[in-house]
Amino acid sequence: MKKHQESATSVRNKLNFKNGLQKFFSSLIYSFLNQLQHTMKYVQTDQILEIPEDVTVDIKARVVKVTGPRGELTKDLKHIDVTFNKISNRAVKITVHNGDRKHVAALRTVKSLIANLITGVTKGYKYKMRFVYAHFPINVNIIDKDGAKFVEIRNFLGEKRVRHIKIQEGVTMELSSTQKDELVVTGNSLEAVSQNCADIQQICRVRNKDIRKFLDGIYVSERGTIVQDI
Repeated sequence: MKKHQESATSVRNKLNFKNGLQKFFSSLIYSFLNQLQHTMKYVQTDQILEIPEDVTVDIKARVVKVTGPRGELTKDLKHIDVTFNKISNRAVKITVHNGDRKHVAALRTVKSLIANLITGVTKGYKYKMRFVYAHFPINVNIIDKDGAKFVEIRNFLGEKRVRHIKIQEGVTMELSSTQKDELVVTGNSLEAVSQNCADIQQICRVRNKDIRKFLDGIYVSERGTIVQDI
């Protein structure tokens, strides 16, 4: 009986040792593959961007200038190490040499940024924001102050504080004539339009109250383009 117990204990110890070895080598292999994946270099990665007929794209020293029917936009991409090669008047090839995963991801980001510029100069961007309140009506006006335009927000949660947000260059804001308590934000630059909307939403955050109960604020309700596709 004693011998049987000792043999069972030794078998259990061997199994535990074997499982421990398997886990150790599995974690070792996983960490090695993970490290290899992060240190692996791609010899060359390309992205091709198609340019519409009514748009011209000029690139000099990684400064991209896009001109279209709605105007002109410029984007400085000197901080991203990519190579631009104009295949034709209607296509641009963006290349990364010896890049890792993050560098290749940055390549796709560059392509998206230029595509947003093209959309901006052809269709423009339009964001709609709705005023949400339960008791205290939010009053919003567009005012001129010191030679610049501002969005003036009053009576948020009944507060005496008057909030001002500067309207960025190239952005137009107006109160909707068809929908009550709606602000329409338009412009060619997606960054400027979305940043202005974010500034308005952030300055109207509810503080020191239960946000599950107090839902007051000004929120983006719709995103789209000024020129709609038929």
